[in-house]
Amino acid sequence: MFIEKDIQQIKERGSELSTVEEQVRYFVKGFPFLQLSKAATVGDGIIRLTDDQIAQVVGEFDKSASEGEIALLKFVPASGAATRMFKSLFSFLQEDKKDKSVEEFFAKLTDFAFYDDLKASLAADGHSIESSDEKTIAAYFLTAKGLGYGELPKGLLKFHNYPDRSRTPLEEHLVEGAKYANAGSNVQIHFTVSPEHRDKFEKLVVEVVPTYQTEYGVRYIVSFSEQKSATDTIAVNLDNTPFREKDDSLLFRPAGHGALLENLAQLDADIIFIKNIDNVVPDRIKEDTITYKKALAGIVLQYQKKIFGYLEKLGQPDAALLGELDSFFRNELCVVPPAGFDSWNEEKKKEYFIQKLDRPLRACGMVKNQGEPGGGPFWAENADGSSSLQIVESAQVDVDNADQNAIFKNSTHFNPVDLVCAVKNRKGELYDLKKFRDPMTGFITGKSKDGKELKAQELPGLWNGSMADWNTLFVEVPLITFNPVKTVNDLLREQHQ
Repeated sequence: MFIEKDIQQIKERGSELSTVEEQVRYFVKGFPFLQLSKAATVGDGIIRLTDDQIAQVVGEFDKSASEGEIALLKFVPASGAATRMFKSLFSFLQEDKKDKSVEEFFAKLTDFAFYDDLKASLAADGHSIESSDEKTIAAYFLTAKGLGYGELPKGLLKFHNYPDRSRTPLEEHLVEGAKYANAGSNVQIHFTVSPEHRDKFEKLVVEVVPTYQTEYGVRYIVSFSEQKSATDTIAVNLDNTPFREKDDSLLFRPAGHGALLENLAQLDADIIFIKNIDNVVPDRIKEDTITYKKALAGIVLQYQKKIFGYLEKLGQPDAALLGELDSFFRNELCVVPPAGFDSWNEEKKKEYFIQKLDRPLRACGMVKNQGEPGGGPFWAENADGSSSLQIVESAQVDVDNADQNAIFKNSTHFNPVDLVCAVKNRKGELYDLKKFRDPMTGFITGKSKDGKELKAQELPGLWNGSMADWNTLFVEVPLITFNPVKTVNDLLREQHQ
C-alpha cells in the first residue's frame, strides 16, 4: 500500500508507519458504536450540589490554592480560524446573498466590541463608516484589507466592551484564570494555537498581561503549544486507498480536538481546568462560572483524597474493605463491575479495584439540555464488561437502533466542555494519558479536496474517547456558565453585551 517515498514522508511528519496502517484499517472496518446503558440524570450519574455543599468544597479548594499546596493550570483549546462565525457575511460579500443574520449584523453594528476598530480601519483609508456601503464595510471587517476577522482565530477577536477597553476571549480567560486558577498568586494558562496564528497570540499576551497582572495582583505564566503534525490522520479515497495530492504525496489532515491529548499530556499541574476559547462572558456575570469552577475542583480534590486512601488500604485488603469499595464504585464513581464480579475471589477483586482506582480523575460540568447539538452524559458499556459514565457524541451512537436512539434522545443534560482534571497518581507522578484513551471511539467523516471526495478520520475526542478510561464525575452547573459564540451575532445576545 505504501511505497518507499510514502514511508519517508510518514517518518518526516513524526508519525509511525504502524499508526498510519492502523488508521487505514479503521477506515476499512469502521468504528463500533458505543453501547449506551441509560442517560445520566440527577441522582443517577449527575451530582446536584446544595448551597452548603458548594460552600464546603469551594472553601476546601480555596484553602489548598491559597496555601500553594496544589499547582493549578488552565488549558484552553484555541486553534483554528473563526471562519464559521462569519459564514453568512462571507456569502453576502462573495455571492451577494443576504439573510436576516446579515441584516441584523449591519443594523446593530455599533453594539459590537470591534466597532471602533472597524471604524478606524475604514477611516485610515479615507472611508467613513457611516457613509460606506455594506459591501465595503464587510470587506474591511472580514479581509486583510481591514481587520481581517475572517482569517483570525476566535481568541483574538474583540468580544466584550468595557468602559476603559474592549476584551478578546484570550483576555477574558486571563481574567477568569486570576479568579479560580490562582495558586499563591501564580496563574498558569496554556493555549493550544495553530502555527500561523501563534505570533499574534504571543504579541497580544505581551501587550495585555502587564495590565491584568497589576489589576488582579497576580503573576501570569502563559504558554502555548500547537497541534502536532504527527497527530494528523491519513485521508483515503472512497475505496479506502490512500488519497494522494497532485504531486502524488499522501494527504494528512488535522484529526480534531482529540489530537490535543498530546498537548494536555505534556502539562505538569495537579489540577487542570479545561474550557473552550469562545465560552466566556463579561465580568458582570462571571460569578457563577468562578464559583462552579472552584466547586468542580473542590470535588476532584475530595474524591482524589478518597481514592488515594483506598489505594493505600488495598495493600492489605479484607472482605469489609472490598465491600466498601464495591459500594463506592457503584454509588459514587458510578462504575458497575462486569458480570460474574460477585463470584470473584478477594485477590481478583483487589486487582480490579486497584486498576480502576489508579487512573486520572475528572469532574465534568453538565448543563440542562436546551436542544444544543453535541454530546451529553450517559452510562455506557466498556470493553472489560463494566459500565461507567461517559460523555457521548451523536456520531458514537447507533441512531438506527430504536432503543439506543431513545436513550440518546432522552438525555436531560448537555456537555458544555467544562472540565476539571487531576492527572497525577498518589506519588505525584503524571499519568501517561494515552493509556486511558479508547482508540475505538474515533470518527470517520466525508470531505473533499481539489473537487475529489475523500474520507477523513478524527481521533477519539479529547473529552469523550480520549478520556474514556478516566474516573468521571458529572456535576450539574447552571446554564449561565455556558455562553459559546458560534456566530458573530451571538455577540449581540444579552449575556455578551
